[in-house]
This record gives sequence, C-alpha cells and structure tokens, in this order.
Amino acid sequence: MKNIALHTTHVNLGAKMVPFAGYNMPVSYKGVTTEHLTVRNGVGVFDVSHMGEFLISGKNALALIQKVTSNDASKLEIGDAQYSCFPNEDNGIVDDLICYRIKENTYLLVVNASNIEKDWNWIFKYNEKFGADLRDLSEDYSLLAIQGPKAVEAMQPLSSLDLAGIPFYKFKIGDFAGIENVIISATGYTGSGGFEIYCKNSEVEQIWNKVFEAGSSFGIKPIGLAARDTLRLEMGYCLYGNDIDDTTSPIEAGLGWITKFTKDFVNADALAKQKEQKPERRLVAFELNDRGIPRQGYDIVDGNGNIIGNVTSGTMSPSLGKGIGLGYVPRVFAKSGTQIHIQVRKKAIPATVVKLPFYKNL
Repeated sequence: MKNIALHTTHVNLGAKMVPFAGYNMPVSYKGVTTEHLTVRNGVGVFDVSHMGEFLISGKNALALIQKVTSNDASKLEIGDAQYSCFPNEDNGIVDDLICYRIKENTYLLVVNASNIEKDWNWIFKYNEKFGADLRDLSEDYSLLAIQGPKAVEAMQPLSSLDLAGIPFYKFKIGDFAGIENVIISATGYTGSGGFEIYCKNSEVEQIWNKVFEAGSSFGIKPIGLAARDTLRLEMGYCLYGNDIDDTTSPIEAGLGWITKFTKDFVNADALAKQKEQKPERRLVAFELNDRGIPRQGYDIVDGNGNIIGNVTSGTMSPSLGKGIGLGYVPRVFAKSGTQIHIQVRKKAIPATVVKLPFYKNL
C-alpha cells in the first residue's frame, strides 16, 4: 500500500484508514452522515491525492486525445475542463476522466487511481502513431477537493483570483494559500459547489493547514471517501468499477452526451451503431418506496420475481432519508416512473425508476 503525502495528518485527525486503489486512504472521520451533511450545508475537504494525472503535450497532443477519448476535446479553450471516457475496443469503458486544456498544446488528464497503470498503457499504445509527449505526474501531485456551498466564501481570502468567477468545468492557475501556480478547478464530484486544488506533494501540507485556518469560522471539516460516495450517488454521477467498467458502454450508461460522433475515436463505429439501434439495457436510477438499503450486487427483479438486472451503486441517502441506487435493466424497464423491485435479502422491496439527480436542492 502506498501512502499519500498527508497520511500522517489524516491519522492524527482520527481518520479511519482503509486500502483503496493501492493507497491507504481516509474513508471517514466522524461518520458518513455527519460528513455528508457538512458538505451539503457548509464546507468540507476531501484528500483525493490518489487520483492519477497525465500531462500530454506536443503538436499531436490533441490528435491523440481525440483518438482515445469519447468527447470532443477540440472544443476546449485554455482554461476549460471536460468530462470524458476512454472507450475500449469491445463496447466497454477503459476509464472515465477529466481533460484540462492547460496551454495551446498541453493537456492534463485526471484518471481514477485504480486505473492509472491500465490507462497509461492504453494511451501509450495509441501514441505510437501520434508521438505526443506523455508524462505521468501521479506520484508527484496531490489533489484536495474543497466542497460545499460555503467553499468559495471560506477560501476567497487565500487567493487573489476571483474564486466565485470560475464557472463549472472551468479552471484557473494562480496563487492559493501562499503557493503559486496552483490549479483551481470547479469540477467537483458532489453537486454542492466548490473546487479542487492541484498542487505538488511538497506544497499540500501548507495548503491543507491554511485551508482549515481560513475555514474555521465556517465549520470546515475533513471528509472521507465514504461520504464522497454518498454525495456523488445523490447526483447520479457514475463511479468506475461500479456503474461503468470494461463491460459497459457509454451509451448504455447514459453517457451519450460525452460520446461525440463528429470525430474518429476508438470503437466509434460500433458505439454509433449501438446508439442508433438503442442498447438492450440501460443504467437507471431508482428510489425505494419502502424502508431498506440497496447495495451493490443486489438483484433487481420484476413484479413476478424474475431477475432483470443488478444494483451497481446503492445507499441510504443522507439528504433524502430513503434508499437510492443505480443499476442496469432491460430497456423496457428504463422509463421514468416504471415500477421495479430490489431484492434486499429475502424481501423484494418496491422501487420506482426516477430521473437524475436524486438531490435537487442546488
């Protein structure tokens, strides 16, 4: 297991540390519900420094990115970020990612920690044709996510940049907490506002300390990965390894909006055909109608008890006070309002297919 730069800090704060994607990571401090509501109502800080960062540069950087990702990176201006995925050659997804355009011919790809090596090898394979400059910065950089409706107000004293002026999926590079050339990105994973801070490992302790000093009067708290999961699920954001993986297509997963057929990319023809013919199954969101907690792997059944799918993500929503989840079902069951059942142990609990997000009080 690897340790992130602030490992000792988290241990001293009383974090419950667990192995995750090859790293020892803080999963919780004071409990999932408390931490979840801290972010929904105030401001909290996640250390997600296990994430991977690849720098792609050179005259063919864009051409390479266009080939290996599903979204259209040619639309990016400097200062833009874009959600995308790496389609594989078999109608699945290698990983999902965020692409940042840093300079004219320089891009930063942020990938999931569990897929760093797999993603690097995938990009490297296709780069034989393009010859772009690839650098894996994952071991050198830390990433803090400062999230919640009070995040901007609490953190503004730490930067000369106008933090409120950074729109969703935009970023700026500037000073933060006494450190220069920090990436400040409005690409949060919680649905409650805020931003993410990319800095060098040698800088993250200073930034962490100043963040908590600035946020003390706002009730700022450290938040673990467990609350990050419940927060993202309330928004219906996909989690790689749960809702999307090597066997799920972006069309099935409802990610057609990041799959642009105006360009050539890996497996584009097959995915275009699937979109035209409509996939046989779809990822749907559901809410339980009775008490119960859906969990990953639970069966989804019809009114006669026939298994029609499985839960990919599920939890008791701290914000809504009800069981919510995502799962794949045949297309005939995918329409909003459709009644399904979730098999929780020996009981089939009725549930309703709903439109995302679950949490709408933005």
